[in-house]
Amino acid sequence: MKKFFILIMVLMVFSSVFAFAEEQGIPNPPTGDTAVQAEAAQPAPAEKAITAEEVQTHANYVWILVSAFLVFFMQAGFAMVETGFTRAKNAVNIVMKNLMDFSIGSLVYWAVGFGVMFGVTTTGWFGTSGFFFSDFAKNGDPWVFAFWMFQVVFAATAATIVSGAMAERTKFSAYLVYSAVVSAIIYPVFGSWAWGSLFHGGGWLEKLGFIDFAGSTVVHSIGGWAALAGAIVLGPRIGKYGADGKPRAIPGHNIPLASLGVFILWFGWFGFNSGSTTAAITDIAKIAVNTNLAAAAGTVGALITAWIMFKKPDASMTLNGSLAGLVAITAGCNNVMPASAVILGFIAGVLVVLSVVFIDRVLKVDDPVGAVSVHGVCGAWGTLAAGLFNAEGATLKIVGVQALGIVSAFVWTFTIAFILFKIIEKTMGLRVSAEEEIEGLDIEEHGNVAYPDFQIHPGAKGAGA
Repeated sequence: MKKFFILIMVLMVFSSVFAFAEEQGIPNPPTGDTAVQAEAAQPAPAEKAITAEEVQTHANYVWILVSAFLVFFMQAGFAMVETGFTRAKNAVNIVMKNLMDFSIGSLVYWAVGFGVMFGVTTTGWFGTSGFFFSDFAKNGDPWVFAFWMFQVVFAATAATIVSGAMAERTKFSAYLVYSAVVSAIIYPVFGSWAWGSLFHGGGWLEKLGFIDFAGSTVVHSIGGWAALAGAIVLGPRIGKYGADGKPRAIPGHNIPLASLGVFILWFGWFGFNSGSTTAAITDIAKIAVNTNLAAAAGTVGALITAWIMFKKPDASMTLNGSLAGLVAITAGCNNVMPASAVILGFIAGVLVVLSVVFIDRVLKVDDPVGAVSVHGVCGAWGTLAAGLFNAEGATLKIVGVQALGIVSAFVWTFTIAFILFKIIEKTMGLRVSAEEEIEGLDIEEHGNVAYPDFQIHPGAKGAGA
């Protein structure tokens, strides 16, 4: 009897459901042959033909965004190189600076920098519109967002270069301030001079025929010259120079980590240079080849030079040789032939070793990672080489314009950065105290250490100290 009542209740529920469906005009789902007939009766969706132009457009979006992601990954490379080339007691500080210069740089480049670099100009020197995407987004063109994504990682690269030369003695709060200024003003203004026509008009250097395809000067020398100004204002690390004025080596704590950083940077550079086509076109093949050959030649050039000078195949110099070759080919990666890429890369490898020694021993500027030599000096060399090795022929005019661009970049960047660092020094302070520097920036600036099981700090308290 109980089962009978349960069956009756189930039937009543189903009857109520179907009755409600009929009242609401909801058709019962077709079953069996009826379902097949209903499906066959549905009209086939119209297929929209995709044009070759649309396919190319989609490929361009994918390529520029993938390239942007590769360049973003270079932030990890810079963090590893700088951390490995400096002491363990400052590892957390290095990583934090590389994290924050991209985070703050992204915000200020969106708010100000992108408009300064590519906005419509009323001054003739830099853009004065498009802040916060205001003008760019009005036309609804999604390409603006893809292009911005590619450009913001370049801005972050220029800012993070400064970190290495000023490592181990800079206040974290001061670093946040000048990173914002580099991304908002220093890098975008020169970028508008050299690359402004990518959106509006064109900068004065660009109109003269200045060649800097992917940024040997626009990105790397800008970062390098700002780093030089900062290192000069800061002064050397404690113990770097003896009473006789001679430099003392302060070895980095982890060369394998620095090596990993160089490999990451080498990998990311294929996006840096090839992605600068901003289009998925066949030119990217030659650019990738030139990039790789120059890096390899720079590595060999630095190895040989260091071996001759120091009687040993120095790892740190050789790793910087790889980066020197990459920086040098960045300007001319699209307008030189592979043989020229090898030559200019090899020269960059030699030049970076000589430059590191000169800056360290003659200028007495303390640059813990060689950032000024790698990015400033070799960026300038690569920009000049883009004119000297131009595949369509080198002329005095082309080389002269390249030299003008190099000098303009130095004067603009070094002057503004030097003033900026002096202002910071006189207001909020640029350098940590001697006690903080000796103990390490990790514990004083951030309250923790990178290697708690292996580091002993004088200020640590407890039984395990």
